[in-house]
Amino acid sequence: QVQLVESGGGLVQAGGSLRLSCAASGRTFRRYPMGWFRQAPGKEREFVAAISWSGGSTYYADSVKGRFTVSRDNAKNTVYLQMNSLKPEDTAVHYCAAGGFIGGSYYYPNYWGQGTQVTVSS
Repeated sequence: QVQLVESGGGLVQAGGSLRLSCAASGRTFRRYPMGWFRQAPGKEREFVAAISWSGGSTYYADSVKGRFTVSRDNAKNTVYLQMNSLKPEDTAVHYCAAGGFIGGSYYYPNYWGQGTQVTVSS
């Protein structure tokens, strides 16, 4: 059974940083993309970032470009999201995603984590 477990969420002031981690178990994703989505209260889930299986290609939503960095460690079956210069509008439940494919600079995953809350205070 595949499990994606996120960690690293929390409360931070505007301008601060957080690093999210997502550890996968149940199968290896070293030949598949991984990434992150988020859902703010009252809004639909939106794409945040994705990374190719090799780590050689990364993709970001316009709203986070230049502030967030996605990375992965295939030996640990883990994907990360470094979030800098956080803004109140980044407040959302952040979900890890894995598998599937990347097409047209968008990510279509097969598996989802349970989510971790990120709250940015102004």
